[in-house]
Amino acid sequence: MPINVTMPRLSDTMEQGTVVKWHVKVGDKVASGQVIADIETDKATMEQAVFDDGIIAKLVCPEGKQVKVGDVIAVLAEDGESVSDAASASSAAPAPRGAVSAATVPNAVTASNAAAASNVATVSSTAPVATRTIVADVHATDVTDGDRMRVSPLARRMASEMGLELSQVQGSGPGGRVVKRDVLLAAENRSAAVPATRGAQAAANELVAATPSMMPAAATSAGALVHGAQSIEVPVSNMRGIIAKRLVESKQQIPHYQVTMKFSMDAVLALRGSLNEQLASMEVKLSVNDFIVRACALAMAKNPFFNASWAGDRILLHQQVNVGVAIALPEEKGGGLVVGVVKDANLKSLRQISGEIRALGEKARTKGLSMDEMSGATFTISNLGMFGVDNFTAIINPPNSAILACGAALEQPVVRNHQLVVGFEMAATLSLDHRVIDGAMASKYLQSLKQFVEGPTMLLV
Repeated sequence: MPINVTMPRLSDTMEQGTVVKWHVKVGDKVASGQVIADIETDKATMEQAVFDDGIIAKLVCPEGKQVKVGDVIAVLAEDGESVSDAASASSAAPAPRGAVSAATVPNAVTASNAAAASNVATVSSTAPVATRTIVADVHATDVTDGDRMRVSPLARRMASEMGLELSQVQGSGPGGRVVKRDVLLAAENRSAAVPATRGAQAAANELVAATPSMMPAAATSAGALVHGAQSIEVPVSNMRGIIAKRLVESKQQIPHYQVTMKFSMDAVLALRGSLNEQLASMEVKLSVNDFIVRACALAMAKNPFFNASWAGDRILLHQQVNVGVAIALPEEKGGGLVVGVVKDANLKSLRQISGEIRALGEKARTKGLSMDEMSGATFTISNLGMFGVDNFTAIINPPNSAILACGAALEQPVVRNHQLVVGFEMAATLSLDHRVIDGAMASKYLQSLKQFVEGPTMLLV
């Protein structure tokens, strides 16, 4: 009996994934727990394992293609089963949308997902060969528009690219499902009514000219900006798409404001240099960011509303101080940003924090972080100082109420004890949720942070 391996839900926000690389080919024997592919999710690139022993009968999803959670990406033939029979049986009796591999379901799955996972998918007895799926997920049911309309993933994507309203497309598939041929037919009918033009930009310009009052100003200006220009299309990765969505939601839903303070970095740099010299034989090298993380965690412990989240009719004061550290991924891997989390940061030493941040960064850039390593942050730090950035602001990472943007420690003329001298200063800017943190609270937190940064020996106890 063939076994369908499907696109798993690897995070609570994941809706689709991309097979970055297959580690197997048709005909390969695989064992339970074996990694068969690298999957790019909305947060990181993670490994996909199989749950059963078998033989790879079919690789349904090519590398680089985005598929929705629950879609079949590969088919296994059980021992003794013909590979060709398993592949053809899978095509004849496809698994219902929503099946996910149990081997890849994260521990952080919600209670509703866990309950849904107990519903094993079934196949009609009229199918030539029964197809077994591993676990079903209620959140990945067939794509619908409204209560009745059913749309295949390919048809939905094609309609979106062609600018077709799915409500105007008549479905001819099973149960009235809209499929590829329906979208193509609708596009042909539209072309008969509206003269065809060369290129999407020309069609967009025609539409703007016909109904200027109905087009957003941004769309009109964007069309004018790129008209006649040569462009290279870069596909948006899952991660980049989710980053865009979450940050737009953050700016739209959270009343942001910023507060900036400059810190003298002379003492931190001196202490860091001394400690690194003593720790060199142990291959330990502390960064300025390690000191910042420790200082922020201790300041959060003193100012509990910086360790809080807005919950509509109440504010949640978290008991665990978990500091998220923004990690930029290499451009050759598609770029993007993930947040690795140092849990109980106020209870850990500089050396422990340094080791954890280094390990999180290396893993994020190579294998990808686990859900546990990216979950639970109550405050976030984004440090662009190592790239030479003087000062910037960051967007709050929900459900946090604050994020700290750190610039470079710059050597410049400063006043110390009424004397003009050369020293190192760093600008740090807090972006804050005004629903949780008022200006006076922000200044108090920055004062606490300043004490720890400018008196760094307190970070050692």
